[in-house]
Amino acid sequence: MNQAIVNRVNGERPLYDQVYQALLQQIVDGTYQIHQQLPSEKELSELFNVSRITIRQALNQLQLEHLIYKIQGKGTFVSAPKSFQNISELQGFAEAMTDLGHEVFNVVKEFRFIPATPHIASKLKVSVNSTVVEIKRIRLLNRKPVSFELTYLPEAIGTALQQINLSTRDVFLAIEEDLSIALGHADLNIDATLADEELSELLQVDLHAPLLRVERLTHDHAGNPIDFEYLYFSGERFQYRLRVDRKRNT
Repeated sequence: MNQAIVNRVNGERPLYDQVYQALLQQIVDGTYQIHQQLPSEKELSELFNVSRITIRQALNQLQLEHLIYKIQGKGTFVSAPKSFQNISELQGFAEAMTDLGHEVFNVVKEFRFIPATPHIASKLKVSVNSTVVEIKRIRLLNRKPVSFELTYLPEAIGTALQQINLSTRDVFLAIEEDLSIALGHADLNIDATLADEELSELLQVDLHAPLLRVERLTHDHAGNPIDFEYLYFSGERFQYRLRVDRKRNT
């Protein structure tokens, strides 16, 4: 460990916060790599010349911020940073991730025409039992599964998308660029769920692992609903971010 960093553990701030800041700096600057094991509490205690209770407090803070994770009986390791998408604007997953420098690939598990259930029909404003398209895709981010998407589209749009390679294209971009349909806005409902056996296998996460679930209804520029989706994201690898401003009374 860099002695200069160890020497910073002095001054007026609480000791645990100083240790936390020192370890945080070494995680950020790459001294400790992703999935690398940190020294034990005893070793850190000796390195920083503080109590193990102080070390434990610092590690707990790092764990609360998802910067490290612990494996029972093995030790403490550096977490991989979560990927994120800013939802203050309407973008497809690949569109947003590519802008951030990530590699995106889609595995199309199923593309089929089905009769619209009452729920799907109400969302897309079509008749019950009329034909809609159902698309199931796994989204790979930097070659690791991050989300599973279940998409429903009106028959005409789905038929046109049959001719497009959805392994490398966002549905949003395909609708706008290939079908010349301008998108307008989307309504989102976000909650949490647990991975069942199917989602556990598809996303390569533990059974009952926490997932972020998004229900999204996208409308064209005229306000017509054209794309209804259920999106399931691995809670370990992905997060949505949103900036909100406080309304000021004038």
